[in-house]
This record gives sequence, structure tokens and C-alpha cells, in this order.
Amino acid sequence: MKNAFFLIVAIVLFSLPGCNSDRKAEPTQRPNILFAISDDQSFAHTSFAGAKFVNTPAFDRVAKEGIYFTSCMAGSPGCAPSRSTIVTGRYHWQNEQSGQHASSWMKKYIPFVDLLDANGYVTGRTGKGVSPFRYAQDKNDSLWRATDAAGITHSDMRYNENTDGDERPARFISNVNYFENFKYFMENVRGDKPFFFWYGAQEPHRAYEQDAWKRTDKKLEDVNVPGFFPDDSVVRGDMLDYAVEIEWFDLHLQRMLEYLESTGELENTIVMVTSDNGMPFPRVKANCYEYGIHVPFAVRYPKAFPGGRVVNDLLSFADLAPTILEITETGTDGMLPISGKSVLNILKSKQEGVVDASKKYVFAGRERHSSSRYLNWGYPQRAIRSHEYLLIWNMKPDRWPAGAPQRIKPGTENELLPMFGIDGNGIHHSEWAFTDIDAAPTKSFIIENWQDGYVHPWFELAHAKRPEFELFNIKDDPYNLHNLAGMPAFALVEEELKQTLISELKKSGDPRVVGPDKEVFDSYIRYSPMREFPKPR
Repeated sequence: MKNAFFLIVAIVLFSLPGCNSDRKAEPTQRPNILFAISDDQSFAHTSFAGAKFVNTPAFDRVAKEGIYFTSCMAGSPGCAPSRSTIVTGRYHWQNEQSGQHASSWMKKYIPFVDLLDANGYVTGRTGKGVSPFRYAQDKNDSLWRATDAAGITHSDMRYNENTDGDERPARFISNVNYFENFKYFMENVRGDKPFFFWYGAQEPHRAYEQDAWKRTDKKLEDVNVPGFFPDDSVVRGDMLDYAVEIEWFDLHLQRMLEYLESTGELENTIVMVTSDNGMPFPRVKANCYEYGIHVPFAVRYPKAFPGGRVVNDLLSFADLAPTILEITETGTDGMLPISGKSVLNILKSKQEGVVDASKKYVFAGRERHSSSRYLNWGYPQRAIRSHEYLLIWNMKPDRWPAGAPQRIKPGTENELLPMFGIDGNGIHHSEWAFTDIDAAPTKSFIIENWQDGYVHPWFELAHAKRPEFELFNIKDDPYNLHNLAGMPAFALVEEELKQTLISELKKSGDPRVVGPDKEVFDSYIRYSPMREFPKPR
């Protein structure tokens, strides 16, 4: 009897969890990822950041319950190169034409999304992906990628302006119903596997319906006009129309969060929210100034990332791919060498402020944006950002930063349209000049009044040629109005930033620095509409 008793006890103990050395551990549930990215939104323009003229409850929730990064820098102040950096973990200048605006995406630049897909994740997207790029159209495009680098699209659910269900608050907002497409993906595509979903709103990209804000309770006096704009009701109204579109992006994110919460999925979903570059206004988008590359960024995952934190670490878009790969325990096989570094240690930390002091700098840059100069030349810039300073290298200071001030009239060989795009009646036509700046009431107001003594300084800030190097103290001068480059008091800072920037460009093989063809970026084919400009004198 005694032996039988001990035999029963042994059997029971052996069957308990942890007592069977041959028993396989239960697999841990891998986290889902919802990656939400707006199109053209500067860091300052969320209600969490203190903007009074915009209301972003979804972003605010992610930031409050998660981790808010105060210093996230986009890969570029333009959408295509910046998004290229996100999915490859590489600076856009490392990706040839696949890091340039409106060129082709080559097969060899494999995005992390593909690797997640191969590692058991179900991937998908809605709205804008990694674009604008030209993807393969048929078998003749054998070197080009066939599908968007952000994943397979689910964008069939759309608003119809002829129905009562069209709730869009402004005329030019995309008709893609982002939330319903996400819901369709969750209920018809995802199955029981972990998912990665890219929510790419097309807002607040222009065009805007002018004065759409007047149908809301917004007020001109609530707008905080940045110091690089004249304080005028036209500018304030333009920024309120911008806010309407940010709120549309946020509304669909809020619906996604509520849906995940209702289905019990939210706590196992990492939510990342950001934007690809700064606001579509003069001297911001397509410029490496603070408001052009500094974007909002927040992450929520209380299950493993201690929340309620504001973190000041420098974050680069190049860091996102390696971070997501590490989170999902996905290797990098197949991807080209990654330049960014995972920040999972920061996400898992309980600290606020600067968590990892070893990272002192982040880098950004631009080449070609729109078709805005002779032979489609760009305006190459490289930038280095520390916690306190921003240094911009304008590599071709002889070129116009916002695009040429005069365009050849379409349909003619050399007939020029009026200077600055101002017709005989004093009306500005945005497509006639400075076309690296999106058409906007703010742009037209500044150009039409460029000779006005009050407005002229802002015209110069946005359109005039710039020195080769610009240095700004971003704490004392957040609008980057006072160039410190060349000043003896800042010589040591300037030299350190220059040497660090050049070292990184050499390390990363930037053709503008190491060659062999330093002008190669201007040679890539552009697949978007072209404009003709006179040869510079």
C-alpha cells in the first residue's frame, strides 16, 4: 500500500506544469501591431503636445497610456523617401531610386513587412502605403517590386458622396473608409494569427477645402502661428483646415482602438502612431528644418512597455524596422544592411526623460521632391539633429530651395510664365513657380504680398537661396530663424556636427559624399507629372 501511495504521488507530481522535462512550454502569444501614419503632420500639432486648435483624442490616449517620444525625426521631409526609411531601416540615400520621390521600387529593397509575413504574421494595409513609387505593372518590369512595400491593400470600403453615410467634413478628404477596411481585414483576412496592419491616412496631405473649418466650432484665435509664417487670418484659416484633416485621421484611429478593445485584442496589440513628415506649408514640408522632419510619435503596449511616460531619447525612422523585427522575433535575412538600431530597450524601460544616453544624434535628408527645377534637379540636403542643435547641409546652395521662381509655359519651348507665378492681376498661380511648396492659401498670400514690408521677411525665409550650412539651437530657436553657422561662439559645436554628419554619410555610403556618381539622384526617372524650367544662368 505504501508503495502504491508513493507511485500515485509521483504520477501526480510528474503531470504538474514544470515537472515534466520533456513537456514543451506553451507558446507565448505574439503581439499584434497597428501602425498608424498620417501624411504631413508636424510634431507640435496634437492636443497632447498642447495645440489648442486641433483635437486628437486617439493619439492622446496612445501617448497618455503609452510612451510619448518628444524627439522623433522622420527620414526625410518628404513622403516617399521617409516611408522608404521606415520599411527598410536605411537612410533614403542608401536606397537608390527606391529612396526617392516618385521613382521606382526595386525588388532588392525588401521591407520588414515581407519578413513579418514570412514569420507567421498576417499583414495588410489601408490607404497610403509606401508611396509615391512606381511598382511593377507587368512582366517587363522584372526588377521592380509588384506590390506596395507596406503590404497588400484593403481599401475597397469607400465613402460615396451621394449617400447619407458620407460623413467626411471636407471636400478633398480621401473617400477610403479606413476603419471599415481595418474591420474587414480583422474579420475576413486575419484569422487566428497575429497581425501587422498599416493604417496610412492620406490626411492632412493637400489639397484642402478652403474654409472647411468654418463648419466646425474652431476659432482663428486658437491657432498658434509658427514664427516662420506671418500672423494673418489667411494663415490661421489655412492651419484650421489642416487641423480638420488631422482630426479625420485621428477619428479613424479612435474607431480602430475602440474596435480592438471591444474584441479583447487591444491589450495584445502594439499601437504605434506617427506621421511621415511635417505640415504641407511653406518652409516646412520638403525642408529639413525642425517642423519639416520632427514628427509626432507614440507607442502603446501596457502589457510589456510601461506606460504614462514621456521619453526624450532621439528616435530615427531608421530605428523602426529593427525595433519591430526584434519585438516580433523576426530575423533580417533577405533585407539589405539596416542602419537604424532597435529601441526595444527604451520601450521596456520604466524611465522617463533620456533613457539611453548613448544615442547623441539622428540623421535625415532630402533630394528631389516635386518636379521643380531644370532637368528635374532636386535640392539635396543632409541634416544632423542632437538634443540641442540642428545642422543642415545645403549641398547645392546655388539652387532655389523651394523650386525655380519661373517656369516655362506648357506647350512652348522657351516662353516663360510670370516671375514668382504672379499674373498681371496680381494673382498667384501655384503651379507656375516654387513648386516644391504645395498649393496653399498660405503660399499664395506670402507670394502675392512679397513686396509688403511686413510679409517680405517670411517670403525670404521660404523662397530665397540659402547658405551651404545652417545651424540652429532648437531649444532657444524652435522655428529655426537664426542661423548660427559661421559664428565664432558656436564654432566648436558646428565643427563637431559637421564631422559627425560627414562620418555617418561616409559610413552609410551616401553617393553625394563618396560617389562614384555624386549626381546620380538627379538622374533617376520620375514617374509623376513633369514641369519644364529654364536652365540656370
